[in-house]
Amino acid sequence: MMLDAIKADLFRYYQYEYSITRLLLGLRSPAFRYMCFKRLSNHYSVRTPHGFICKVLSRRYSHKYGFQIEGQIGKGLYIGHFGTIIVNKGSAIGKNCNIAPGVTIGETSRGEKAGVPTIGDFVWIGTNAVVVGQITIGSHVMIAPGAYVNFDVPAHSIVLGNPGKIISRENPTEGYIRFCSAD
Repeated sequence: MMLDAIKADLFRYYQYEYSITRLLLGLRSPAFRYMCFKRLSNHYSVRTPHGFICKVLSRRYSHKYGFQIEGQIGKGLYIGHFGTIIVNKGSAIGKNCNIAPGVTIGETSRGEKAGVPTIGDFVWIGTNAVVVGQITIGSHVMIAPGAYVNFDVPAHSIVLGNPGKIISRENPTEGYIRFCSAD
């Protein structure tokens, strides 16, 4: 499962099938490098030598690139540029999603929406968007840059603005989500 996620991530960045040579080339990308070691450190025990090394590298890249990505992350995650990205440890992100710099996917600790978001498949989240609370974002959704989302969003939608406004659209992420590998 972990190797499948790394292969899918690699495919999202470079659109080629997995090989050791291509994996090494893929590690040139800061975002792919971070996610690769993050997935490895989550998979292996810290008590093993390779698990310890993966954990140390994951933390190093977290500080170096500004990524604080926790929670359940589906395969095929694509981070377009490095810059601060925060994903709360309780949140869930589906497969083949894009996250831009400045995004916060966080927890609300009070009120009726107390909790963390669940994000579907093929979701594009633009620069400086904020997604908070116990909400559900459907699949094939585009969250525009700077949007503030603290409400449920149905599938096949675009969210614009602060406060967010939902616009229904058949293929909102077409042209935004890079080519994905077959499942």
